[in-house]
Amino acid sequence: MKIKEGDQVVVITGKSKGKTGEVLKINKKTNKILVKDVNMHTKHIKKSANGPGQKIQRETPIDVSNLMVICPKTNKPSRVGYRILKDGKKERFAKKSGEALS
Repeated sequence: MKIKEGDQVVVITGKSKGKTGEVLKINKKTNKILVKDVNMHTKHIKKSANGPGQKIQRETPIDVSNLMVICPKTNKPSRVGYRILKDGKKERFAKKSGEALS
């Protein structure tokens, strides 16, 4: 998976298309990613003896195929590539501008 925690991503398809956010959590088994303030759903909590009922807005995971990394230089969606540096280290970079991704 080429997207890592902390990356800025944009949704390219689905009901949240066009929204951007930071990757909070990745589930490699299901290929789902949790993105801050994207794909929001309402959870209803029934009232109990401890407190009243309420509605909570929370993020739900979105499939990795519906996301693209935002290039840090151009602020546009970009594919991710890998290159080997001269010192032998592997580096991720945005293919749109060639800028290294942290």
